[in-house]
Amino acid sequence: PVHTTKSYHDSNELGGGDAAKAFVSRGEEFDTAYYHKLASDPKVVGLGECGLDYFRPTGDPVEYKARQRAVFIEHVAIAMKLNKTLMIHCRPSKGSDDAYEDLLGILTEWKFPTSQAVLHFYVGSAQMTKKFLDAGFNFEFGGVITFARDYDDQIKMIPLERILTETDAPYVAPEPYRGARNEPLHVKEVAKKLAEIKRVSYDEIARVTTENARRIFRI
Repeated sequence: PVHTTKSYHDSNELGGGDAAKAFVSRGEEFDTAYYHKLASDPKVVGLGECGLDYFRPTGDPVEYKARQRAVFIEHVAIAMKLNKTLMIHCRPSKGSDDAYEDLLGILTEWKFPTSQAVLHFYVGSAQMTKKFLDAGFNFEFGGVITFARDYDDQIKMIPLERILTETDAPYVAPEPYRGARNEPLHVKEVAKKLAEIKRVSYDEIARVTTENARRIFRI
């Protein structure tokens, strides 16, 4: 969603180190017809990352959010027409659940099948987690859970059948790879930490999250 306007990305947020360089992304126009055609390919199992990002607005904040919401609705419409899963990027303002509340409102209004919605890099509060659980969403966790304890309680709340693993490579490398470029292979470290938090075996995490991915993306 930050690509709907020119947006600054700092090197620390991109993982730090020599490989991470700050940059400004260009603002892009969403070509609905083009992406509808692209998503129609049977190899496409989902649309994303799409959603709302209110963390660092540029320009007029009202216009910034309105533009993101409009583009996200275009993604939702395509996903519903083509029966595709949504991989959702949602990042609220610091200390707030504002983007999550707006996201839930949009998908509720559109009656999107939330069993086909994945909340990528989930960082919501316990109260927001309860709302998303009740609505039927799926949650995805990455390397940040290996070095921050901010999400342990939310992970404990969520049934394992609603959790996916990810790396967000090349960003946010997990322990013991912090400061280096993240790689998909490092998802093992996320699974290990999930096993510790959920008090189940690594093999159980690997099996269930793989089954979840196949079900959610119908692959």
